[in-house]
Amino acid sequence: MTTLQRWAVVGGGLVGAAIALRLQAAGFEVVLIDRGDPRRGASFGNIGHIAAEQCEPMPSPATLKSAAGRLFGWGGPLDFRARDVGMWGPWALRFLAASRPAAAARGAETLAHLLQDPLGAWARLAALAEGADDLIRPTGHAVVWSTPEAARRGLHAWRGARTGSATFRPMEADDLAAYDGVLAARPAGGIRFSGTGQVSEPQKVRDALLSGFQRLGGRVIHAEVSAVRPAAEAAEVVLADGSVVDAGKVVVAAGAWSARLIAPLGLRVPLIGERGYSVQSAEHAWPDDLPLTVFEDRALAVARFNGGLRASSHVEFGDPSAKPDPRKWRHIEAHLKALGVAFSDAPDRWCGPRPTLADYLPAIGRLQAHPAIHYAFGHQHLGLTLAASTAEWLEQMALGRPAPAWLDALRIERFR
Repeated sequence: MTTLQRWAVVGGGLVGAAIALRLQAAGFEVVLIDRGDPRRGASFGNIGHIAAEQCEPMPSPATLKSAAGRLFGWGGPLDFRARDVGMWGPWALRFLAASRPAAAARGAETLAHLLQDPLGAWARLAALAEGADDLIRPTGHAVVWSTPEAARRGLHAWRGARTGSATFRPMEADDLAAYDGVLAARPAGGIRFSGTGQVSEPQKVRDALLSGFQRLGGRVIHAEVSAVRPAAEAAEVVLADGSVVDAGKVVVAAGAWSARLIAPLGLRVPLIGERGYSVQSAEHAWPDDLPLTVFEDRALAVARFNGGLRASSHVEFGDPSAKPDPRKWRHIEAHLKALGVAFSDAPDRWCGPRPTLADYLPAIGRLQAHPAIHYAFGHQHLGLTLAASTAEWLEQMALGRPAPAWLDALRIERFR
């Protein structure tokens, strides 16, 4: 295989690992630079959902209308760290602008393109990585409600929502009976999705991508990156120890920490760490054939992985490196206890920041002022979902092939 050019990918989460694997397989010489602490990123402890159905833009009039009732102080999943108001305050103003009807409609159109075939992209990437057969599970998922009234409202909302390539059907009595013995009470109603999926475990997927990358000759450097800068017609990466990694091209895929690398290049982007929390138990009684389940009226998702049962919730805005808030874990554990889910009294607890831009669309492309520097971050809740697709789009750019016209909507310069 002929080496075309050297690339450096900054960030070893799912998005960065997927890009590195794709570029290395395409014939480029690729070095992946990662700080080597996987638990700090959103790729480690998320719920593992391939969310093809999430085609409704988060910034919207409907979201603004319901936000107050979802605040953590009222028992909901939404929280804003008061000490970080300087970070999320300006971000929130951008979010309000993106929530206007015309902007929300443009966001929905872009999401429809982004979510056109995430399962197919993942199947192709898993084959490239030569991962385990069950790495990607196109098993769909369930959304359930605890009361008849919540079920009525929830079903009505989903029937009016965009779900892209994913479809759903109302759950019948036999479907709901599958939760007997797993929950203290059978759900009052639910819907079963097709065209969505789950991974065997997010970290296992990341490990498989990195293993495939290295098998093809890719190199991993564990180091903190202090700067990315242009160098003549190329680019280089400066590490915290002062050493420099020369590369023809660079991809910034550092998740919630990407903004600090982009800012010195003249772009201040409204990126925030939207933190999620999860707990995982090796001890559980969740059947293998029971799908990933979203308890929508509790804002809680539960999924069985190879390593145990994981429950995830919360949307916390603030500093991505701040200490976790133990109340969030206790909140999740209280929901599990109320539902009657068998779970460890001392679960593994995790908190990590989703990299979220104010319009809830990722930034994918190359800098206009410095074309050797590319970027892929800001995937919010869809990082795992879109990692494989993002890698395919970056590969097309790297090979000089025409990119879809709609990708222009994801250029980082849209925030000028």
